[in-house]
Amino acid sequence: MTAGGPNPWMVINALARHFPSVEVLLEQPESKGEIFRRRARRLGRLAAAGQMATMAAAKLMRGAAHRRMQEICKAFDADPRFNPDVPVTAVSSINSPEALEAVRRIAPGVILLASTRLMSRAMLSSLPCPVLNLHAGINPAYRGQMGGYWSLVEKDRENFGATVHLVDAGTDTGATLYQVRTRPEPGDFISTYPMLLTAAALPATVRAVEDAMRGDMKPQTQHGASSLRFPPPLWSWLLNGLTKRIW
Repeated sequence: MTAGGPNPWMVINALARHFPSVEVLLEQPESKGEIFRRRARRLGRLAAAGQMATMAAAKLMRGAAHRRMQEICKAFDADPRFNPDVPVTAVSSINSPEALEAVRRIAPGVILLASTRLMSRAMLSSLPCPVLNLHAGINPAYRGQMGGYWSLVEKDRENFGATVHLVDAGTDTGATLYQVRTRPEPGDFISTYPMLLTAAALPATVRAVEDAMRGDMKPQTQHGASSLRFPPPLWSWLLNGLTKRIW
């Protein structure tokens, strides 16, 4: 299940190399208005507006990131392109009735989430198989969004990594299956960290799916401080870039 984009297609293509029957449920991405309203309710309108401004700036910088993204794909043998050989079913949301209907039709042995909205409790409880998530951050310290970025800002470079975990009712709170750590290159920044972490975690993601298909998962509870992360507001991102050289 995914909302689409280069990073999820790297995951889909990696799985398709190992499994002959991968299918994709492609949900419509949340609108910017929906994202803003949800964050404003939780964090306040100013913080939400600042976060949206950072994401807009990062999107404008994706052109500058193109060469680095090509390097990442080459280094990890990752393919971020849409694959017409993989069946795709479009749904409005992973929590929609049509998504549940599609799951029942496909009858999967395991479901993997890659860049989707949060799955509802009702949907999760209705699914007939394990649900996994690939998260670009080390849980539980870097749950939510931009985990790699925040690990660098907090001088915790040893925890620049990704987690493959079981999905539960929380946000990236499910038991861990695998964690992968890597290091950013000087050319990496907020637009390339997620792709780097996704690419580095592809082998672990394939192993997690294999484990689930065999009924041989070994979930572990991670201990330590738990923190839910969000994109930095624009002023924090600029300050960290200018003072810490972390963009």
